[in-house]
Amino acid sequence: MEDIEIISDNLSMLDDWEDKYQYLIELGEKLPPLEDKYKTDEWKVSGCQSQVWLVPENHDGKLSFRGDSDAIMVKGIIAVIMAIYQNKSAQEIKKIAVEKIFAKLGLQEHLSLSRRNGMMSMVDKIRHYAEEFVK
Repeated sequence: MEDIEIISDNLSMLDDWEDKYQYLIELGEKLPPLEDKYKTDEWKVSGCQSQVWLVPENHDGKLSFRGDSDAIMVKGIIAVIMAIYQNKSAQEIKKIAVEKIFAKLGLQEHLSLSRRNGMMSMVDKIRHYAEEFVK
């Protein structure tokens, strides 16, 4: 999985949004497949137009995530979100100003309203997992 800084640099080198969309799709294609046993309501992200699943994993106090979607563009958004939150502690996750990162990447202004809402639903789910982790 690519680091968020690499993703940001790559997006900034692309001139038009067709190329940026294609890059996001390619990021999604690189995600490891999520086993069907995780494609259940327990791991499903509500508030997304597409089906989206996010599964947290704890590695020595750091959270990482696996995810999938039935929509190719959304898989790219999952890859970006995972790059932001991968291998962070619950405290670090709470402090990330993800809206600023999305604005820097141009995701807020160039995605449809339903995709932006879905993207924020994924962020909310990750924040929920972080809250549950510290309990």
